[in-house]
Amino acid sequence: MLTRCTTKAWLGAILCASAATAAEAPKRPPITGVAHIALWVHDVEKSRAFYKDFLGFGEPFQLNNADGTLSLTFIKVNDRQYIEIFPEKQPGTDRLSHYSLETDDAEALRAYLAARGVKVPDKVAKGRVGNFNFNITDPDGHTVEITQYGPDSWCAREKGKYMDGPRISTRMTHVGITVRSLEPSLAFYRDVLGFQEIWRGSKDGKQLDWVNLKAPEGDDYLELMLYSAPLSLASLGTLNHISLESSDVEASAADLKKRAERVAYSHSLETKTGVNRKRQLNLYDPDGTRTELMEPKTVDGKPVPSSTAPPR
Repeated sequence: MLTRCTTKAWLGAILCASAATAAEAPKRPPITGVAHIALWVHDVEKSRAFYKDFLGFGEPFQLNNADGTLSLTFIKVNDRQYIEIFPEKQPGTDRLSHYSLETDDAEALRAYLAARGVKVPDKVAKGRVGNFNFNITDPDGHTVEITQYGPDSWCAREKGKYMDGPRISTRMTHVGITVRSLEPSLAFYRDVLGFQEIWRGSKDGKQLDWVNLKAPEGDDYLELMLYSAPLSLASLGTLNHISLESSDVEASAADLKKRAERVAYSHSLETKTGVNRKRQLNLYDPDGTRTELMEPKTVDGKPVPSSTAPPR
């Protein structure tokens, strides 16, 4: 039987061991924002026309397979954000391949995630374009690529280039991803990766539809798109989305109307005000993936309170 003294000594030893373990655990390096989103597309040339000719972005480089066919191509939003386009492997499937978060130390983040019980590869790879990266999987099965831009990468080589076109936006503010159950996602993104919740939204006030989580060391954010019923391909294309910043959505819409005929764009170019009281314009690529142009401020300059509706 343990006496009070021996019990105190035993508890003290346990607490010291726990403190030592916590002190030895790797610290999380900075996660600064969204590096890219990668999409499967049915017709590469039509997708190029949408992202380049319609939205005005440049295409600095591409990667080919051993047989000379296209592996993927890079659409440049700015020096640190890209849209990657992959030829589809199977038609009629989810268009989202993966999305990427940027860090300045991929190996330190790999070690940190391993210590937190996240499945990671044995080492960080250096990709064909010279960036350091590895993949993890979130609770909903989305592939999350961790990217560290290499000093000798193709991205560094093209710094300041391919941004002189008629870009409809100069920044990707967030990516939206489908989430079936909120709590596991919060445990992953908030508790492990360090994202900070900044807003919750509901279309009808009865159930929660969106939760926005800001990168811990940056201003980009993820929009968790909550759902319950099985999703159609069209619904996936709307929920898994890209959001681009526009200082004046009406002016952006007017500009895009001039470009629409050139690329046979037939969707509506009507601007609307969202639940968050920000003006926005929804655009759809040839595969139905939504690009949301949105102003950074509300129409009246006042913040919109978070919804208190329960999650789906």
